[in-house]
Amino acid sequence: MKPRANGIDYDALVETDRVHSRVYTDPAIFADEIAKIFHRGWVFVGHGSEVPNPGDFRLKRIGAMPVIMVRDHAGKIQLLLNRCRHRGATVCQDERGTARSFRCAYHGWTYKLDGALAGVPYPEAYDESFRREELGLVHVPRIAEYRGFIFGSLSAVGIQLDEHLGCAREQIDLFVEMSPEGEIDLSPGAQKYNFAGNWKLQIENGMDGYHPPVVHQSIVEALEKRLGRKLETYTGQSRAMTRDLGGGHVMLDYRQCQGNRSLNMTTTYNGPPSNSFQAEFVDAIRRRYGERRGAEILQASGTHLLVFPNLIILGVQLRVINPLSVAGTEVTVYPALLRGVSDAINQLRLRGHEAFFGSGGMGSPDDTEMFERMQIGFAADVEPWVYLGRGMRTERRDDDRTTAGHIMDEITQRAIWRHWKKLMAGEGGAAKRSRSARGAYRRAAGIEAQRAEPPT
Repeated sequence: MKPRANGIDYDALVETDRVHSRVYTDPAIFADEIAKIFHRGWVFVGHGSEVPNPGDFRLKRIGAMPVIMVRDHAGKIQLLLNRCRHRGATVCQDERGTARSFRCAYHGWTYKLDGALAGVPYPEAYDESFRREELGLVHVPRIAEYRGFIFGSLSAVGIQLDEHLGCAREQIDLFVEMSPEGEIDLSPGAQKYNFAGNWKLQIENGMDGYHPPVVHQSIVEALEKRLGRKLETYTGQSRAMTRDLGGGHVMLDYRQCQGNRSLNMTTTYNGPPSNSFQAEFVDAIRRRYGERRGAEILQASGTHLLVFPNLIILGVQLRVINPLSVAGTEVTVYPALLRGVSDAINQLRLRGHEAFFGSGGMGSPDDTEMFERMQIGFAADVEPWVYLGRGMRTERRDDDRTTAGHIMDEITQRAIWRHWKKLMAGEGGAAKRSRSARGAYRRAAGIEAQRAEPPT
């Protein structure tokens, strides 16, 4: 039987080596994605370092839903839906800050940092049917944390976060352990940009090793001039790979490239770090993790990873993709500092981030221009198929049970679409809303008092 949902035949839209352009342009498919991917499975929401102290909050999104990520007075992170339980207005407007409580500006209902209803104006008009304990802000039904990364699920039932992350956990470890303290810091803030294109264009592009020598030709040529040699990555001899980790998670894998890369990935665009910085960093990593693990961390120099559906980790940053409409996407980019290193090293990471990924950088504006050209091009659908067949005959199954190929092959795109089709057809991961599941949802959402312990 073909995977068909809501009258849409997803098997006919996603084939082994191509996808129909309708998957980028159909509002009905977009609405289905929000319901089945963003409102049912695990979604990256934020990082614990963004709210280091009680009262600190950040506004977030899970699919279409506005969310407050806040650290309560007990030091626990809460994910609260940003909607007053009285008449539905948002109770928090500032993107970030510190608060003692959240107060709705419409009728003055006030909520504690853990979501409990603290008070209402003129309470004498309410009778005994008014139950304050049942009218707190609704919690995101499930919240879980891995290495400081906070994930939420709007479904009260489904797979656990560890199962969702799978092999991607190893890559998150390598990214976090670039810090001698095993912690990253996102507290400096973020930058945002929007583009007029479908959200999946960004996750495909973030894991695409084929486009850089074309889209970013001027950058590649500048680097080659600075280095005095051709970049090995974009040759047939390159050891860099595309890799399918399963579950929609994919990566560009540079770990087999020759030479200890250590800080180079973070600072290439502004020139290499000094020998003293290199030595300081290498020594700190080896002292903290030992020679063998330290060598793995230094060789990886972070990661280049998609955690499906909305988190990309690229060497010095986190990139979070928020779908707004079928042809509108918001991207939030967080430069990631390392705890336990000198200010000078973190300054180098920031400068490297700005040089490529910043609003005036050499890379990201090129990519967003391509996304918008693609969205326009999809309208020319006399021949509607998008071809993704590069490297199909040469991909291989590795000993770690992942699938890999050359860095310029489209293994990553095919893997994303395979998992996307499973979810859209209702075959993978998250729970369907049976009557018992709806009851579990109500309990976990705070409509009845039963909820998992949030992370600290």
